[in-house]
Amino acid sequence: MVHGHSPSQDERFMRQALALALRARGFTSPNPMVGAIVVRNGRVVGQGFHRRAGLAHAEAQALRRAGRSARGATLYVTLEPCNHTGRTPPCCDAILAAGIKRVVAAAQDPNPLVNGRGLARLRRAGVRVTTGVLAEASKRLNAPFWKTMTHGLPWVVAKVGQSLDGKIATVSGESRWITSPASRQVTHRLRALVDAILVGSRTVRADDPLLSARGVRHRAGFPVKVLLEGSRALPTEMRCLSAQSPAPVWIATARAQARRAPAASAAAPERISFPSKNGRVPLRRLLRELSRRGIQSVLIEGGGEVLGEAFADKLVDHVVWFTAPLIIGGRAAPSSVAGEGVKYLNQAARLTGVTYSRLGVDLCLEADVEYPSARYPKS
Repeated sequence: MVHGHSPSQDERFMRQALALALRARGFTSPNPMVGAIVVRNGRVVGQGFHRRAGLAHAEAQALRRAGRSARGATLYVTLEPCNHTGRTPPCCDAILAAGIKRVVAAAQDPNPLVNGRGLARLRRAGVRVTTGVLAEASKRLNAPFWKTMTHGLPWVVAKVGQSLDGKIATVSGESRWITSPASRQVTHRLRALVDAILVGSRTVRADDPLLSARGVRHRAGFPVKVLLEGSRALPTEMRCLSAQSPAPVWIATARAQARRAPAASAAAPERISFPSKNGRVPLRRLLRELSRRGIQSVLIEGGGEVLGEAFADKLVDHVVWFTAPLIIGGRAAPSSVAGEGVKYLNQAARLTGVTYSRLGVDLCLEADVEYPSARYPKS
């Protein structure tokens, strides 16, 4: 440890940087959220965070605000500074030009374009580098970015609104509304944070949802709507295809149809064809294609068959489960998770880091998902 810098001091300033990064939540994709603080003689002299892809990086903002005070100071940053030119110049250039003597980076950047090169350059230039300070918190902050960079798959959140007995509709198909207005408001906030929403054709036909983030700030043109099409084409009059919800629509189909060029508007959705998997779109292949298109986070909103396949293929990373104080019953009423299910309890997905909250009369459970075997099996 460098003299004059205690672990507790490093963690204190890194927590401030992480809090700064979080201020841009939902707006930086496909870039990660990053916060940076310049500290001189134990005092913050500059700070910044990455606000949106294409705008200045956190380090550049913090250094600009620090001005001459940055010379000889310490830079705390929640992710390794970049050493390549993208939409903005390399952050390493700005760090060296400012005369920073020490850099504390929470974690190494998993992006193959960076991946240790930025830290190595700083060390070669004589900058003292410390890494691993609140690294897990940094990774957690940008879980979608990390998963995309390391596994080529988006971070998948399963959202469910169900009755106490696990039903998402009655035997007649009625589902509006099982959960409370407070739960639905949280759903819109969830939609504002992700790159795409994915739903099955049964959900589209039964609920005719807009699939948009309403009443909350969100990026223009997001979330992208990804619709799974079965053996029958989706009706063109669906609300999610209308001008009320002006975000791109991608229809994933297992039917033999040629790819078309990306659509210019939501009224003319793009169709993406995949080889059939038991008459269905193979979810893993679809998610890999979404990742290739820059989608780093996906909210699956149903239905039960889609979620059943997603859990069976170990694709879900996080769950947000709303349970309403209703008992619907009925063998034929659709359940929140369908599919074949597991034969034995030791094959079941387990939840970790579970938190509970009250939303009106509903109970909301939020947690990460762990599987009994490798979390991201090879395709």
